Amino acid sequence: MLGKVTVLRPKDRLRQNAEPVAAIYRDLGTAQAEQVVTRALGELALTMSSLATQVRARDLHDLGRQLRRLQRMSEQLGMISLGQVAGDLRLCLDQGDSTAFSAVWARLLRVAERSLVVDKDLLETS
Repeated sequence: MLGKVTVLRPKDRLRQNAEPVAAIYRDLGTAQAEQVVTRALGELALTMSSLATQVRARDLHDLGRQLRRLQRMSEQLGMISLGQVAGDLRLCLDQGDSTAFSAVWARLLRVAERSLVVDKDLLETS
């Protein structure tokens, strides 16, 4: 048994709801909706980047507020999984559980990466 290493590759199933984005398109029309959705996705990506910088620097000040912002933005774009994991990470932070925080942080990074890639592809086909 010694010498064998099993590499785990977690597969998170993404849950998304297309209705919030569809409503934006219905309400604003294609051209304006594309601008709004693209801007929102950009803000979401910047928020994730800012969170990553904070976590790498071990700067937990204001992290809960940033996670709440990420959760709210995700939900407004129908990114159910991303919003839920951001909420889970806030809970780990509030409870001071560093082990759980590390695990959920890794999950948030995976879910965010997949969510942003999927949505970018969806926008290109619209």
